[in-house]
Amino acid sequence: MSACDPVTDLAASPGLPRSSEGAPVFAEPWQAQAFAMTVHLQARGVFSWAEWADSLSAELHLPERAADGSDYFDAWVAALAALLEGKGLADRDTVEALRESWQRAAEATPHGAPIELSNDPLRV
Repeated sequence: MSACDPVTDLAASPGLPRSSEGAPVFAEPWQAQAFAMTVHLQARGVFSWAEWADSLSAELHLPERAADGSDYFDAWVAALAALLEGKGLADRDTVEALRESWQRAAEATPHGAPIELSNDPLRV
């Protein structure tokens, strides 16, 4: 049995948006960060490749997902959150509060400036 390369394995994910050369593409920096976080957590043994594939597949097959794949990275993040919640490493309320904080930070950030969690006006 050959060793798994998590970056290669994750880059081969079905449905991952790709350039004309076949490399993964990210429309927004947060998408690349979600990808990198998933690679890191899998490489650290937080979850296996099979667990990740099952979680992402389940999320992508939900009826409310866009048929054209335009919400692929939203599904990616939801799958990661569900997997971490299922392992007892995160709880739904904490993940949702953090998502809301990032949303407020994005809305409070001037156009062209980096979005930072510290930009959330309700964050203490």
